[in-house]
Amino acid sequence: MSAEAVKKKRPVGVTAPEEEPEAHKGQLDVARGLENLPYTPDLVLGPGADIDPTQITFPGCICVKTPCFPGTCSCVRHDENYDDNMCLRDTGLEAKYAKPVFECNVLCQCSDHCRNRVVQKGLQFHLQVFQTDKKGWGLRTLEFIPKGRYVCEYAGEVLGFSEVQRRINLQTTYDSNYIIALREHVYNGQVMETFVDPTYVGNVGRFLNHSCEPNLLMIPVRIDSMVPKLALFAAKDILPGEELSYDYSGRFLNLMDTEDKERLDNGKLRKPCYCGAKSCTAFLPYDSSLYCPLEKPDMN
Repeated sequence: MSAEAVKKKRPVGVTAPEEEPEAHKGQLDVARGLENLPYTPDLVLGPGADIDPTQITFPGCICVKTPCFPGTCSCVRHDENYDDNMCLRDTGLEAKYAKPVFECNVLCQCSDHCRNRVVQKGLQFHLQVFQTDKKGWGLRTLEFIPKGRYVCEYAGEVLGFSEVQRRINLQTTYDSNYIIALREHVYNGQVMETFVDPTYVGNVGRFLNHSCEPNLLMIPVRIDSMVPKLALFAAKDILPGEELSYDYSGRFLNLMDTEDKERLDNGKLRKPCYCGAKSCTAFLPYDSSLYCPLEKPDMN
């Protein structure tokens, strides 16, 4: 069984969950056609991926008469993911690492109003792509976003590692790299890797810029598939007109270890960071593991 991925062309500009209000209609396609790309609100299967992200792999809960709470709902493993206001619970600096989230899925017997269904509801705020001074395109909110609320997904093609290497090796120093690598430490030292690339097909998350002091944090959220959605939540209250950003290194709540520090340098020509934060490191994050030489096929 699979959930059909939705693909369609959409002009870059104001993106909202419903019909654009009259006041926003004149702001469509601020990129003037230069950044039009096949639009998808969900992850899509790309070259080399082991699992189709549209494949339904999780069983549903049987919470018909009772709410989905820890201990009784198979989707809520430990603590509740969201509060009564649809806000993510673990966004404070006291958290030492980002915890994965499991939402109720299409096979669950709970209602569509279950409060463990947030990311799957899609965009809930009016967002706008705009031209920045030094960073190219950016994404900002047109309305107030409370801390903990879901903002958008970083959607695109799910790739295998060999395809990631191939695409990165084709890039020039002038090309933007949209590929993000999510690494989840499971148990016994095992690491699950998910690679997402919105270069050729994606959503508004593609236009998010990096900041050394971001107002968004990325959390892996699983709904129907074992492939996680890269969901971005508000790390603080965000005011109307404020640019949205996240840390490209993914270290908002995660501590930097020795391996991360080694990846930040390695003699690579680094791109400058223009986030303007007081704690700016002056350069964009760099993951050297994605720039390894392509593996040669075994000819024996």
